Amino acid sequence: MTGRSPSSSGLLPMPGTPGSSWAVYRARIQLLLSNLDVAVVVAFWLFGLINNVLYVIILSAAQDLVGNVPKGVVLLADVMPSFLTKLIAPYFIHKVPYWFRILVFIALSTGGMLLVALMPGHKPVAVKMIGVVLASLSSGGGELSFLGLTHYYGHVSLAGWGSGTGAAGLIGAGFYVLMTDWIGFSVRTTLLFSAALPSIMFISFFLILPHGPLHAGRQKGYDVLPELDLEEEEVEQLSQSAASSALLAPGPSVAATAYSALTHPKHHPSGIKAHLQRTKALIVPYMAPLLLVYVAEYTINQGVAPTLLFPLKETPFSELREFYPFYGFLYQLGVFISRSSTPFIRIRHLYLPSFFQLGNLIVLALHAMFFFIPSVYIVFIIIFWEGLLGGGVYVNCFANILEEVPAHDREFSLGATSVSDSGGICVAGLISIFLETWLCDWQVSRGREWCRNIQASRG
Repeated sequence: MTGRSPSSSGLLPMPGTPGSSWAVYRARIQLLLSNLDVAVVVAFWLFGLINNVLYVIILSAAQDLVGNVPKGVVLLADVMPSFLTKLIAPYFIHKVPYWFRILVFIALSTGGMLLVALMPGHKPVAVKMIGVVLASLSSGGGELSFLGLTHYYGHVSLAGWGSGTGAAGLIGAGFYVLMTDWIGFSVRTTLLFSAALPSIMFISFFLILPHGPLHAGRQKGYDVLPELDLEEEEVEQLSQSAASSALLAPGPSVAATAYSALTHPKHHPSGIKAHLQRTKALIVPYMAPLLLVYVAEYTINQGVAPTLLFPLKETPFSELREFYPFYGFLYQLGVFISRSSTPFIRIRHLYLPSFFQLGNLIVLALHAMFFFIPSVYIVFIIIFWEGLLGGGVYVNCFANILEEVPAHDREFSLGATSVSDSGGICVAGLISIFLETWLCDWQVSRGREWCRNIQASRG
């Protein structure tokens, strides 16, 4: 890893922005961070955190947002637009520069949260859902864009992104509880404060993130270094910065990642037909296992976990309603740990943990029916393991793409594959609407009425 001084950072002003002033601010921040890789990790960690944290805050606020309206409405409004964005946008979004995307994402997410926060009471729910949809569009576009951006910065950026997205679950849920329950702020004040969080993406992209690798990589069809008119010292530093990202996960294909930031083939097929062919090639090795693991884990979280109840005297809880939030915490903790693990542990074969996740779903669903697991603490372990598997498949899926997909297809592939997680959540949401009700009815018919008691207390 190499240190970089402000005078020789190789940072370039973004198109359409006041280059000189931003370059000065970036140089000062780079001096504070002292190392290119640290700046990249910090920038992508903040991207992952802010891009996902609003999703978590909205779900945490579902009860307060819509009252007795089914919470599945909030879930679908929070996921479906993101899914559709990831499904469609990869085929044209490469034509939109990253700096402009960032501004659009900030506007959408801030506007959406303001719309949700400023609508009084539980009505009009439809207007609040429009705000949720806007935030979801921003989240979906942000995920596929930031994953595509890791193409230019290598594994160190993906490690930062994965850890940030994992932290979003813990921080988002904890933030909402802290603001509303512990400090005592109103839901409206909490959501208004949340509306300011997307501004952190502006700081992260325009001030913290070094733009040299991005500028080099965005020059299509040319030997980009002479066009940028970089000094010899800057070229060397740019090469070193890309290569140093590979230190976290060494291997021949990572070296290709460093090299791809500097050159692109002069002729490469493009257009919808070519992109569809690329998408087809992604399905079996990457998209299918990612979809499978998300269907399984979110079916557990939404359809099965609410029915995983035990007699209170055998648990650390004093109320039945405490089970589900604690399950959520354990799941998010596992996700955070595994999404932060790629510098230390790599998973090459994605189907194995996906099938393990399917096994978790089967075991927990059977327990909800037949009550054969003797202790709630065993369920705690399974839920934590579920989070480890889900986060591990997610981050290693994209790490494998960085290493295995040819450089000229990599940016598109990273963005296009991101549709699998949102698609899995949508499928799981539809399954869970029926599964939770069916499991609860099954338990009640056999004398276990805990789930019905929780529903009565919520109603």
